[in-house]
Amino acid sequence: MNAFKDTRVLAEAALAIALAFVLGLITVFRMPFGGSVSLEMLPLILLALRQGWRVGVLAGGAYGLLNLAVNPVILHPVQVLFDYPLPFAALGLAGLFPPTVRGAMLGTVTAVAARFACHFVSGVAFFAAYAPEGWNPLVYSAAYNAAYLVPSLLVALFVVVPLLRALSQALPSARQQKLGSQTAVREVA
Repeated sequence: MNAFKDTRVLAEAALAIALAFVLGLITVFRMPFGGSVSLEMLPLILLALRQGWRVGVLAGGAYGLLNLAVNPVILHPVQVLFDYPLPFAALGLAGLFPPTVRGAMLGTVTAVAARFACHFVSGVAFFAAYAPEGWNPLVYSAAYNAAYLVPSLLVALFVVVPLLRALSQALPSARQQKLGSQTAVREVA
């Protein structure tokens, strides 16, 4: 993990985790049956796009553990993994894509889809008892998790590119400089 030897990367990761935490406390919209739309994913996705998937996955996992410490819902140890560190670590997968407009869009969709998959597995395995009578647990878990993750994805898609552009103009990361994306984000967007 050479990236974490850089103080700037550590500071940016800590800032992303702190911002995600604060934004997670602010609910944009609470869904009627649970789940809420918030902006907590944005700093973690931006971090991954700027610093790469390894930094994004570790910071996301750390945020998931922080989220667990503050607002725990614990039914089973495996459920804890699929509801806290894994789905937020999955947001780091955005860093598999270059920090360009197209890469940001594909990375955001991939990251949120991976988060959805984690919550979906948890919903089917551990929360099926909460499904309304007659509902298939697969359908229930998909509907429940999509109800808040799809709007969160749409907000993220709308906001990630302008924020990535602003950050790259202010102070591009070493990854952005290496990939030459500072120019690519400005030109395409």
